[in-house]
Amino acid sequence: MSPYVSPLREAQAAQTRQRILDAAVKVFGDSGYSGTSLSLIAAAAGVSLETVKSHGPKAALLLASFDHAFSGAEGDGPLHARELGAQAAMLAPSELVPFLVDFVSAANARVARLWPRLVDAASGDPEVRSRLAVLQASRRDDMRAAIAMLRERGVCRSERADDELAAALSFLISPESHTQLVEEAAWTPRAYRAWILHAVERLILER
Repeated sequence: MSPYVSPLREAQAAQTRQRILDAAVKVFGDSGYSGTSLSLIAAAAGVSLETVKSHGPKAALLLASFDHAFSGAEGDGPLHARELGAQAAMLAPSELVPFLVDFVSAANARVARLWPRLVDAASGDPEVRSRLAVLQASRRDDMRAAIAMLRERGVCRSERADDELAAALSFLISPESHTQLVEEAAWTPRAYRAWILHAVERLILER
């Protein structure tokens, strides 16, 4: 007989997980990887240290908090294989690029302070570096899938190779672009979104 699983208990566990990841986003962003401890995350989340420990070591929490902040929900594998991909598949061709740009603009804003911390941590921690490599592989899969979908739907008319377009798209919509244009050059979120939309249309979609 399968053990009984309480829906209420599952919902409470999911809420606790979200509180921990929300706290991790803030603490890592404020204090960096080396300056963050599980006890600081526990205090920010309002839970016990043992509860935070049960959700993984610090490296795992850093990557999970990034995924949570960027995508809006934790998941396994590339984003195009999750709910985001299913949502995009339901859109009309003319809606695809604005949908992508809206998602990326908001996501980059959410991880603006966390992404540099993640990159810094990867340079000094082998476990973070290994986990980041998996994340970057998923990102490359997402970029290739995006180009393939845009071609299939007749939106992308470029004659350049798909791998080249995927790499260019990844560069244009990277967290670094948000950092340079919004955080450093003081562009408004609206101006940043408009720039991405224009850049994708001119550099990725046109012949």
